[in-house]
Amino acid sequence: MKISWKTILLWMLPALTIGFFLWQGTFVPAAGTMGNNTASTRMTYGRFLEYLDAGRVVSVDLYENGRTAIVQAVDPDLENRIQRLRVDLPGNSPELVSKLREANIGLDSHPIRNDGVLWGFLGNLIFPFLLIAALFFLFRRSSNIPGGPGQAMSFGKSRARFQMEAKTGITFDDVAGIDEAKEELQEIVTFLKQPEKFTAVGARIPKGVLLVGPPGTGKTLLAKAIAGEAGVPFFSISGSEFVEMFVGVGASRVRDLFKKAKENAPCLIFIDEIDAVGRQRGAGIGGGNDEREQTLNQLLTEMDGFEGNTGIIVIAATNRPDVLDSALMRPGRFDRQTMVDAPDFKGRLAVLEVHARNKKLASDVSLEAIARRTPGFSGADLANLLNEAAILTARRRKEAVTLLEIDDAVDRVVAGMEGKPLVDSKSKRLIAYHEVGHAIVGTLVEAHDPVQKVTLIPRGQAQGLTWFMPSEEQGLITKAQIMARIAGAMGGRAAEEEIFGYDEVTTGAGGDLQQVAEMARQMVTRFGMSDLGPLSLEGQEGEVFLGGGLMSRAEYSEEVAARIDKQVREIAEQSHSLARKIIRDNREVVDRLVDLLIEKETIDGEEFRQIVAEYTQVPEKERFVPQL
Repeated sequence: MKISWKTILLWMLPALTIGFFLWQGTFVPAAGTMGNNTASTRMTYGRFLEYLDAGRVVSVDLYENGRTAIVQAVDPDLENRIQRLRVDLPGNSPELVSKLREANIGLDSHPIRNDGVLWGFLGNLIFPFLLIAALFFLFRRSSNIPGGPGQAMSFGKSRARFQMEAKTGITFDDVAGIDEAKEELQEIVTFLKQPEKFTAVGARIPKGVLLVGPPGTGKTLLAKAIAGEAGVPFFSISGSEFVEMFVGVGASRVRDLFKKAKENAPCLIFIDEIDAVGRQRGAGIGGGNDEREQTLNQLLTEMDGFEGNTGIIVIAATNRPDVLDSALMRPGRFDRQTMVDAPDFKGRLAVLEVHARNKKLASDVSLEAIARRTPGFSGADLANLLNEAAILTARRRKEAVTLLEIDDAVDRVVAGMEGKPLVDSKSKRLIAYHEVGHAIVGTLVEAHDPVQKVTLIPRGQAQGLTWFMPSEEQGLITKAQIMARIAGAMGGRAAEEEIFGYDEVTTGAGGDLQQVAEMARQMVTRFGMSDLGPLSLEGQEGEVFLGGGLMSRAEYSEEVAARIDKQVREIAEQSHSLARKIIRDNREVVDRLVDLLIEKETIDGEEFRQIVAEYTQVPEKERFVPQL
């Protein structure tokens, strides 16, 4: 077991304290002590006088200015052997000395020794010196520990991690799925390595690049790749490390960071989560002259102020560009805003190929099939998906990852951990009708995404799940698709009402109804897909800390609000009626699917569609298409 110096010193301090008192009480002799001439047997002063009168005293040694005597006397009880006895003498006994001289007894007096003063002085001098040396050594050791007491006098210094050549182990070859962002950032690396290629035609490298995108899309990974490719000094810091409760500390750290960067120019500075320090100034309630704003002011000045920062390229990352101050976003500070979005099909396939390099995949596992099943997944989600599949493979003691582990990993990432299977009961049958209702309506309604899987295996908070898989990348969504999704969300409640009656409906449709209300209201107020016409009646609400007001003001009259509510209700009621009609007209196939689902607990999409096709021979043009 390895013990750190800090632990050793923490044990040394109390040991030194105890040692000091032991030194004082044991090794430093007191003034006037008798040294080795001590006697183990005591004799009273009266008995001593009796021995003196009887002539049994041989010699007397006086100590401590005559207050103590060591007497050598003949003891008749011990066959007249001589023994040493200690006698405490009274304070004033001048007649005793005369009596000893008259009896011709050997008398010797021992003066007080001054060794105790010397040892006491040395002890009092050595202990403080050792204590101060130990504290100084501990102070120096803790100065290298982040947040340690040794940094108490350097809290204004920058905490940026600095590397002359950042060996991150990541290059652009390890970054996939965001080719546009890679291309823009490769220009910066090329400029740092071959600046004459750009300066020959009068080009100027951007002073700053802002990486914008949802969480997990690879913004920090891109910064690591730039650090690994550039081969120049690299500073990395988080936006939250600038902010402290002490006034002026954040601005001081910004100054210190750019001072070090100018000394090592050309170089790169990477600020992760810059929204922690770069929020809009003067927003919210109260004054705006707080510590965070002073830090932002200093950052603005250092990036593009009076002196400038030639040779310093600042790369920042955030997933909240809407909260950043406009002065920070302007050209000259962040000249480029690079969007790092969730990857498309080709991007997901490239990301899976990167993360599958060190995974043992079975021969039947197709990365293309996984990429098609995971629309909307970010790079971090895909990496986590393959890692979960590998963990499940090891847990099941298999040698390679199979499609079963991939399917279970997708379900776990999206919906949560698998719960205990439901017992065969009325509740299980009701949940089965609910899920089959979603699936049958989604299958028979035009423009709805195809069913991928229906399962009764609980995951997370859901007792059962119905999965739909988009057939293609959906950047834009049509009105027919939204209406189809609303009808599909109503399928569960419609099945409960048609099979068990209105009095037996459950709370399982609570989340579905919330989705229905949200989609219907967005159709009316944001997308202009209603009788109100092509109007956007509601915008994104601004938060108080972003400069929004405390009281939200309606952007339309009460009459328009009533019409909006009416339109939302009509959309929901029409979709509900459509879902009930589909369940009612296809009751036979619904019952068969429920029996099969209770037996198998999971039905995949292809099997589900084959069974539906056996019972419904409806031409394509006569399919149920919701209208508004």
